[in-house]
Amino acid sequence: MAKIFKLLKDDHDKHRELLEQISQTEGDSPDRRSLYTQFKEEVTAHANAEEQSLYAEMLARPELQEDGRHSVAEHKELDDLMAELDDIEMSSPGWLQKFKVLRHEYEHHIEEEEEDMFPVAEDEFVTKCEERLGDIYADRLEAELESAQEGISHDTRD
Repeated sequence: MAKIFKLLKDDHDKHRELLEQISQTEGDSPDRRSLYTQFKEEVTAHANAEEQSLYAEMLARPELQEDGRHSVAEHKELDDLMAELDDIEMSSPGWLQKFKVLRHEYEHHIEEEEEDMFPVAEDEFVTKCEERLGDIYADRLEAELESAQEGISHDTRD
């Protein structure tokens, strides 16, 4: 089973590497164009999947809503920066300047997620899951005890 925080961190590492590779390109080269297209596609897919999984769960929990909203807002800001980059000629100095802003903002965003948000969300999910399973267990134990006392077996093991 895939663990959400590991999957997200693995994506972040891949995105960091793409950003580094892009920063080493020059002008409107095929490498720059290809790497930037790959970065944009992967970050867009990552953000959408993250919002539909992790952030959807965070927004449903009052204690995590603020962090979830903050991150969704940052995704919008990053989308806007990439849209601005798309409107600038890759060979112009303006493209590289805007790319540096995008890189800084994206790296800040993922560091904030990894260092601040993910640990809090992970702790909350574990705690709530343990509580939910505890409630299920307590309910089932009572019902199963009653069944056992009545001689009713629900054992389906061979």
